[in-house]
Amino acid sequence: MGSVPLYLSFPDLSLAQHIFHITNPSSTVDTRRASVQILQDAISQHKMASLYRYLAHPVDGILNSAGVGSAQKVPSGNHKSARESGVAKMVASHSVGEGGELPWDEKLYEQLLAENVKELKEIDREEEEAAEKAGETEVLAAKVKRAEVWTRDGDKDEALFTQTRVYAMTGVLGTRIDVALAGIRIGLFFGDKQLAKEHVELAQTLVDKGGDWDRRNRLKAYHGLHLLTTRSYSLAAPLLLDSLSTFTSYDLCSYSSLVIYAVLAGAVSLKRVDFKAKVVDAPEIKAILGDAEDKLSALSGAISAGPGAQDAVMEDTPPATATPAPAAMAVNLTTLGQSSSRGHPEVETPVDFGPLAQLVNSLYSRDYRSFFQALAAVEQKFLNHDRYLYEHRGWYVREMRLRGYQQMLQSYRVVALSSMADDFGVSVDFLDRDLAKFIAADRIPCTIDRYNGVIETNRPDDKNKQYNDVVKQGDALITKLQKYGQAVRLRGSERD
Repeated sequence: MGSVPLYLSFPDLSLAQHIFHITNPSSTVDTRRASVQILQDAISQHKMASLYRYLAHPVDGILNSAGVGSAQKVPSGNHKSARESGVAKMVASHSVGEGGELPWDEKLYEQLLAENVKELKEIDREEEEAAEKAGETEVLAAKVKRAEVWTRDGDKDEALFTQTRVYAMTGVLGTRIDVALAGIRIGLFFGDKQLAKEHVELAQTLVDKGGDWDRRNRLKAYHGLHLLTTRSYSLAAPLLLDSLSTFTSYDLCSYSSLVIYAVLAGAVSLKRVDFKAKVVDAPEIKAILGDAEDKLSALSGAISAGPGAQDAVMEDTPPATATPAPAAMAVNLTTLGQSSSRGHPEVETPVDFGPLAQLVNSLYSRDYRSFFQALAAVEQKFLNHDRYLYEHRGWYVREMRLRGYQQMLQSYRVVALSSMADDFGVSVDFLDRDLAKFIAADRIPCTIDRYNGVIETNRPDDKNKQYNDVVKQGDALITKLQKYGQAVRLRGSERD
């Protein structure tokens, strides 16, 4: 069955990103055309008949309008309609932009289907011979081959079914964890969050029973990415950040993508002290986002990401002078990590991390005008073009604006509305409307005096809060005691 079963590397999650590009309104025509070409090449090379039908079929393909795209006769069969199944969560929109048309070729589909059927029949024959003349090891090897075919083919249901049979037959803990990780990838590929969650829980249970270091480490990245898709950024941040120094899950995403996910999750969820230690000063992140000196220091180990950040107290310091962050072109750092047991990662396309670096530095240095500019650039460059971030892009931008507001207002008792608007580089009317939403939702403890043009913060009094909590709890206890006393008296009267 080979040293590396194909279900350990399929489905290819990078193809899901290309499918996303095709339907993303923010993608350029050239990007869509390039994604279509990559999809066509992968479908032909790996004989992905089921995925091809799921995407491009003229009747039920998720990339085509029903009945549009082909004048050829639609074959009858037992295939489920992708539209009826409601699992078309791989796309950014229900329309394909210019250059994103994936043509349906009936002859190609029939050819790929015939090749897969032939391969499956051969595997059936091998399994029958193994059951008669060999042992369980050979039978398991045939089942693994069948799982490889269906996982590579892109048939979600058959892939899960055949992998479940492999899981049930094997007693090797490592193989069972690999099957669970493959299930997570299938869930991520098709946008099935519930499926991914179930397999994350299964993998975690198995790893707790004694999984090796490599699988434990890989599960950390898998779990973090799944949490990102469910908008659980506070839970995803520590997992993704911890994965940076020991990343080997190249079947999940590229190292550059992991850096983006980890930084964005940490920026929106970590407290300022942790944000300083785990993001701003983290050697792995400085090696990507920092300037030339920072990269050299990070790679040489001179920079520490420990608690020596000396930022335990939020000081009331003035914002730093706005200076544009230098554009940081990513270096392929995947070769600096440990080699994956699944082979060396492919060379990554350089990514301009400039907006991300500016977002991190301006947020920490309280340069709010630059922070808002960087946030807009991050939305345009990263949030709008990544399939895992796209769904929650509006929420993320709002939360980051809230974080900037909270950080600034923590340092003041009263601040002029015009002054704060100027610091953030927005109009007074916009700031008034934006703050009002957060105040109404009890996200910012302050009030806006528009007549006097000031914002007054309402700092919570911990002692008064504790006193009020004690009074409420005492009242609840007295009420319970009174009810208990009445019940005791009633029971006594019944005895009399």
